[in-house]
Parts: sequence; C-alpha cells; structure tokens
Amino acid sequence: MSEPLTESSLRYLGDLDYSIVQQCMHCGMCLPSCPTYLDTKRERNSPRGRIALMRSIADGDLKVTKEFGEEMYYCLGCLACTTACPAGVNYPELFENARAEVEHQDVLFSPERRFWRWLTMKQLFSHQWMLRAVGRLLWIYQVTGLCTLVRKSGIMRLVPKNLRDLEPSTPKIQRHFSDDLIEESEKAAKTKYRIGLLTGCVQDLVFSDVNRDTADVLLENGCDVVTPRSQGCCGSLHAHNGDLVLAAERARAMIDYFDVENLDAIITNAAGCGSHLKHFTNLLRDDEQYASRAQEWDKKVKDISEWLVEIEFRAPSQSDKSEETETVTYHEACHLCHGQGISSQPRDVLRSIPGMQLVEMTDATHCCGSAGVYNITQPEQAGILQQEKVKNIKATGASCVATANPGCHLQIQNGLGLNGAGDAADVTHPVSLLAAAYRKEKGDSK
Repeated sequence: MSEPLTESSLRYLGDLDYSIVQQCMHCGMCLPSCPTYLDTKRERNSPRGRIALMRSIADGDLKVTKEFGEEMYYCLGCLACTTACPAGVNYPELFENARAEVEHQDVLFSPERRFWRWLTMKQLFSHQWMLRAVGRLLWIYQVTGLCTLVRKSGIMRLVPKNLRDLEPSTPKIQRHFSDDLIEESEKAAKTKYRIGLLTGCVQDLVFSDVNRDTADVLLENGCDVVTPRSQGCCGSLHAHNGDLVLAAERARAMIDYFDVENLDAIITNAAGCGSHLKHFTNLLRDDEQYASRAQEWDKKVKDISEWLVEIEFRAPSQSDKSEETETVTYHEACHLCHGQGISSQPRDVLRSIPGMQLVEMTDATHCCGSAGVYNITQPEQAGILQQEKVKNIKATGASCVATANPGCHLQIQNGLGLNGAGDAADVTHPVSLLAAAYRKEKGDSK
C-alpha cells in the first residue's frame, strides 16, 4: 500500500494540527463498532488502521496512493467509532482531510469519475436552480408514467449497469418544493422565539413535506419561522467527499442567507447536514470575514428534535382515547446519534404522541448503508447493511419506521420494497408524526 512520500505542494493531512493526528492510542475499542471491519476483519478496514495510515502520510512516511484513496472511500464515515472511542479522537476531521488529500493528489482519477464529480458537486449541488430544474424533469418523468414505459421498453439495457441498477431506486420527487409550501416569514400565534429554517437540497426536492411539517411544529411551539428562498446545499456533500474548498464556499453562502444575530436558533431536520452545519467554525477558521460569524452560526444550529426538547415542546392531546395504538420503531441516523450526540430527543418526540408505542429495534444505531452517496459508490457493502437493517425493522413488527435523515429514509424505504415487505412499514420523520398529531387535535386530516 505504501511508498516513500515525495513532497507535494499541498498536504491536507500534513497541515492538520498534529494533536488531532496523534490522538488515537490504538486501543481497538472502535473495532466492534465499525461496519467494514466487522465484515472483513482486516485491520486496514478499521478506524484504527485508517488512522495509522493517515498519520504515516501526515508524518511524511507514506505516499498517497490509489490504494489509500480506495480505502478512504471504503469507509462509510458513519462515525460509530467516535461514539466508541475513549480518547475522543476527532475522526470526522481526519476523515474529511484524508479524502481531501486523496482528491488533491488525484490518485483515483478516471475520466468518468472526474465527469460525475464535476456534474454533481460543482454544478448540481452548487446551484440550487439547476438541481431544481433536474428535479422538475424527474417529477415529470415519474408522474407521466414515462418511467414505467422506459423500464418495460428494455431501453435500460443500453445504459451502463451501475446506472441501470440505480434507476429503480430513484427517489420520488415532490410536486411542490419547499419555497412553494412555506412562506418566507410565518408568525406563531404566541411568539416566544424567532427561528431560521434550513430547507436543504435533496430534502427540498424529495422531502419538502417534511420541511412543511417542521415549520408547522415550530409554529405550534411559539416559534416564528424565517425560511430564506432557494437555499441549496449546505456543503456537507462536498466536505464528506473531499472538496473542502467548495464546502467552504457553501458555508459562506449559508451564513449569508440568514440574519444569524437576530435568530434564536437555526433548525435542520436532516442528520447528515446537521452534523456538518455545526462545524463551520473549523471550516472557516482562516477566513477573516467569516470566522467570527461562523462561530455564532455553530452556536445556533440545532436539530429539530434537539430544539424541541430544549424548549420543552408541547405534547399533543389525545383526541380519541379509544383509538388503536400504532407501533413505531426508530432508526438512529449515524450523523445524528454519532455525529451530533442526539439520541434520546427523537424518542422523546415519538413518546409524546398519543396512541403511539415506541418499539426499539436491535442495533438501532448501526448504519443502514446510505452514508451520503455510499450506496451509489459502494453498492455491495451498502446492500449488506441495508438487508441487516430491514431484518431488524421487520423483527419489531412495527407499522412505521421513524428516522431523521433523508438518505436513511430512502435507503430503508428501498430496502423494504426490495426485500418483499411491500407496505408493511411506512417510513417517516419523527417531526412529521408530531405534526400529524397536532393537526389531528384540530380535526385537520391532511
């Protein structure tokens, strides 16, 4: 795997604060938590092994190779190791800088890979108007039945296998995006707080209804809601995939969208985004114009369940005591429980809902295999984790699965369909269940 390092013009790992690089004490407590290590039992596929490689590169003992790059992208970035680590190793920063090193050295270059990275990160997920335009075309493709016609025609056989395999899992695009469902400013009946609402990129196209539910729940709890238009990607996709320059650009744009000083909190309902959104300080620490603003931003970003518990949200009243109990199980999105340390709060939300019984699933904190774009880049390993998650969900007998991340939502939804469960379990966001309970109080069935 290793060759002596020749000096490069820029070394992300080499430029890191060395205290971060040397935190790992190689105790092995992370090993039982790592999905890839559990599958292969190979040291290089463990957090401890990966950190050893990163440190050797930072020390100048190893060269960044294609093999190193493939190892960094074999890691899910699920951060389960951070929860298990007794030494408090900052794996997220190591992980992101390692991938940035891989991209800077261009050791995984191929024309196809370069094209897809340019199209997705530099175009679609850097320009919300472009992403929405593609989303609208996908919506037309889906609602007109053209997708069914294409699948039956056999034309998909002409498409490369990796894309052909992905097509059936294409997420259902919403008819209305977030800006059509949520006013730029909405006032609560009794104002206690002023909140900024993040609408995201994939969340905006696929789960704009969850954004509406989030706004409704905030309004019910005395929060005026400010939702800037056409916000776009927060940069988490870029940071997690080795483009820290674009991630910083997106961070600056997000800060500019919001009047941070005059908000009590900035709310996100997507775990993967939230984990990134809370660390703009580190990303922009060398930016004289944005460094202090990033610090204020980080203090105010809250996951929706975190914020609700913090303000002691109102539990819905039970309108009909004779109604049947619905069972729900909860999948913990990796970047919510491991990345943000938020685990009890979504459960508090679920337990507050009348007529709903929470049934815990086995290994609720284990990754479902989504991991950003991991289910696209590493479909085989992602599929193994998806099957394990579906098995555990079905074992609960729950009629509903709650999870707080769009990637997890889609991965579990597709897994349930692919594994013959059909509509045996609905997949939804905890905040959507709370919003529905508030509406039920008012006799609103929508």
